[in-house]
Amino acid sequence: MGSRVSKLTCCWGSRYKGTVLEAPDVETEETGETYDLPPFQEFSFEQLRLATSGFAVENIVSEHGEKAPNVVYKGKLDAQRRIAVKRFNRSAWPDPRQFLEEAKAVGQLRNHRLANLLGCCCEGNERLLVAEFMPNDTLAKHLFHWETQPMKWPMRLRVVLYLAEALEYCTSKGRALYHDLNAYRVLFDDDCNPRLSCFGLMKNSRDGKSYSTNLAFTPPEYLRTGRVTPESVIYSFGTLLLDVLSGKHIPPSHALDLIRDRNFNMLTDSCLEGQFSNEDGTELVRLASRCLQYEQRERPNVKSLVLALTPLQKETEVASYVLMDMPHGGASSLEALSLSPLGEACSRMDLTAIHEILEKIGYKDDEGTANELSFQMWTNQMQETLNSKKKGDTAFRHKDFNTAIDCYTQFIDVGTMVSPTIFARRCLSYLMSDMPQQALNDAMQALVISPTWPTAFYLQAAALLALGMENEAREALKDGSSLETKKDGGH
Repeated sequence: MGSRVSKLTCCWGSRYKGTVLEAPDVETEETGETYDLPPFQEFSFEQLRLATSGFAVENIVSEHGEKAPNVVYKGKLDAQRRIAVKRFNRSAWPDPRQFLEEAKAVGQLRNHRLANLLGCCCEGNERLLVAEFMPNDTLAKHLFHWETQPMKWPMRLRVVLYLAEALEYCTSKGRALYHDLNAYRVLFDDDCNPRLSCFGLMKNSRDGKSYSTNLAFTPPEYLRTGRVTPESVIYSFGTLLLDVLSGKHIPPSHALDLIRDRNFNMLTDSCLEGQFSNEDGTELVRLASRCLQYEQRERPNVKSLVLALTPLQKETEVASYVLMDMPHGGASSLEALSLSPLGEACSRMDLTAIHEILEKIGYKDDEGTANELSFQMWTNQMQETLNSKKKGDTAFRHKDFNTAIDCYTQFIDVGTMVSPTIFARRCLSYLMSDMPQQALNDAMQALVISPTWPTAFYLQAAALLALGMENEAREALKDGSSLETKKDGGH
C-alpha cells in the first residue's frame, strides 16, 4: 500500500513508453456471465416521440440543453426500458444509408463497460440514436460539480480502469476511434459503476469534427490534420487522468509544465489529502504524462493502460454505490415514497378510489392546453367536439366506461383540442374495462402533452401493474412522487 501522505512528492524517469439485427450474446471476460441486452433494432420516430414525452425540454439530459446542436433526452420505451435518445441536427447525416451503416456497426458492440447502443431511427430527415440510460450523472458532475462529497480515491482509480477496459473492448472489436473523449462521456449506471457512452463511437455528423471541446484539450495531431487516430484517443484518456487526479479540468500543456517542475501539489486535488500513497500518485502522474506525449508513437496502447491501472485498484470488494455513498437502485421501497392520495390509489390498483379522485380534480390540470382554441368555439365541428366531451364526462361520472371510451375517442380523434385529462379519464376507463395496454398508451399520450404531470405517471403505474409489470410500475410511481415533491417544494 505504501505510506499515507498528504502531499505528492515523487521522482520518476521517462522509461515507460425497428428492423432487428442479430447480435450474439456477449460474455464478460472475467465472469463469463452473459450481458443481457436486446439486439440492435430500428425504432420508429413515433416510438421515440412517445418515449421522450414529445421530446420534452424537461427530459433533456445533454450538457448544453436545448442549445446543443445534437440534443440527448431521457425516456422510457413503452413505459418500460429507460433509454437515452440522441437527436441529431437535421443536416448532420444527409445520407440515411451512411447513418444506418455507422449505427448498426456500433450497435453490434455489447459490453458491461459501455452504455450500449440499443438502436436508431432514420425516418425522413430525422436521425436518432437510442442507448441504455445511465441514471447517476456524469464523471464531470461527480468531479467538478459535486454537492455533498468529492469522489474518493479508490473510486477514481476504478473509473479510469473501467474506462480503459471499455476502450480495450472497443479496440478488440475494430472500433478503436472514439470522438471527443471527455468527462461528460463517462456515465454512471444504477449500481454507480462507470460506463463509457456509446455516442462517442460515432461522429456528430458524417463530415463533422471529432472534437468539440476547447482546443487546449485537443490532441496536437488533430489540430494539424483534422483526423482522429487511436493514439488521439489515448491523448484524450490522458486528459481524463488529469481530471481524476486534480478534480479540475487542467489544460494538458499546463499540467505537463507542473509535472516537469515537480509542482505536484498544484496538480492533485486537495480533497484527496491523505487518501493515497506516494507510489500510487506517482504512477498515475507517470501514466498521464505518457498519454500526453506530443509524438503519437510514444503514447502507450490501450492494453498497457489496463495492465498499468489494474494493480493500483483499492477496495475492489466494495460496491461502487458504497464508495460513491449513493442509494442503491433496488433499495428504495414503495413504503419510503411520499405518494399523494392518487398515487396511493394507483399503487394498490384501487380503481374506484382513482375514479373518485379524477372526478373531484376535474379539468383543473388542463390549464393552458386548450385556451388558444376558444375563438373556434362557435364552429359546428367544435360544438360537436365539445358535445362528445360533455357526453364522455357524463358517462364517466356515472361509471358507464364503455360509453366514456367512445365519446372521449371521438373528442381525441378530431384533434382540434388537446387535453391530458381526457387521456387520463380514458386511461381509467380502459382499466375499468380490462384493457390495460390501451390504458398504458393513454397514460403515455398524457405525458406527451404534459411531461411533468404526476397524474400521468401514477396512471401509467396502475396500467403497468395491471399488465403484471411490478418493477416498471414502481419506477413510474417513483417518477410521479419525485415530480410532486418538486412541485410542492417550489411553493
